[in-house]
Amino acid sequence: MIRVKRQASVVLIVIALFTSRCSIYSPYGAQTSGASTYSVAAFEMLTPLATASSALTLTEALRDRIQRQSTLRLVDESGELQFAGEIVTWEVTPVNVQGDETAASNRLTIGLSIHYENTKDSELGFDRSFSRFADYSSELDLLEVEDALVDDIGAQLSQDIFNASLGNW
Repeated sequence: MIRVKRQASVVLIVIALFTSRCSIYSPYGAQTSGASTYSVAAFEMLTPLATASSALTLTEALRDRIQRQSTLRLVDESGELQFAGEIVTWEVTPVNVQGDETAASNRLTIGLSIHYENTKDSELGFDRSFSRFADYSSELDLLEVEDALVDDIGAQLSQDIFNASLGNW
């Protein structure tokens, strides 16, 4: 009987230790600071080469990432966790230059400037830049592969932004 009471006491202590942490985490590991809502404003295009559809794709990638990897609920504006951003880099550069001085592939680089505000804990907010790239064959026109490249880069950028804001890395 005493042994059962000891085991029960140990279990209760362990549970108390895990639930009394300073930060509040979701079941997915996201540090939500006790927030239940988030908002992501549509990304603005500060570079003339970016397209409106790409800006929308990048915005939606972040919205979807947070939705899938946290218990937060998306609201149109003024969420407890607020994200806003601008596309500041949109570059196509040649890579893998061959002996005849032609590029075997090109690289699309997209850079975002993100403002993250945590209304529950202002110390967790930031203004930070994120950049990712994807390569494609120089035999292809960018317009042919742009949607797929933006999807790929958007997935990488959204993971980087999630990790920096909610991943507690």
